Formats: sequence, structure tokens, C-alpha cells
Amino acid sequence: MKDFLAKWKGRFISAVEFIRDVRKELRNVSWPSRSELTGTTVVVLVAIFFFAFYLFVVDAMVGTGMDHLFKRVPR
Repeated sequence: MKDFLAKWKGRFISAVEFIRDVRKELRNVSWPSRSELTGTTVVVLVAIFFFAFYLFVVDAMVGTGMDHLFKRVPR
């Protein structure tokens, strides 16, 4: 029983030290400003829509080409 309690005490102490270390590291993080965050979010959203449209066009072209290649009825 003593070993069991010692094991759990060690785990608890390790967890507390881990949380302290995480809080210390989070203080060192350079968080983006609101304008930086907004700008990068807009860039990401524009890129997502651009690549979605690009892949839609490529898929439609490949689908049409496959339909012609295998003489299927067009959609």
C-alpha cells in the first residue's frame, strides 16, 4: 500500500510541476495582436475558397474528360 501511495504522490507532484511549466511557457509566448489575427484569418479563408474553387474546376474537367473517354452520358 505504501508503494501505491508513493507512486500516486509522485504522479501528482509531476502533474503540478508540468502545469507550472506550462503556465511559465505561456507567459513567454508572443501572442498576435487583433489586427494580425484578423489579417491572417482573412488570408486563410481566401486561400481555402481559392483552392476549393480550383479543385472544383479541375474535378469537373477531369470528370468531363473521363465521360468523353469512356463514352458515358454527360451529367
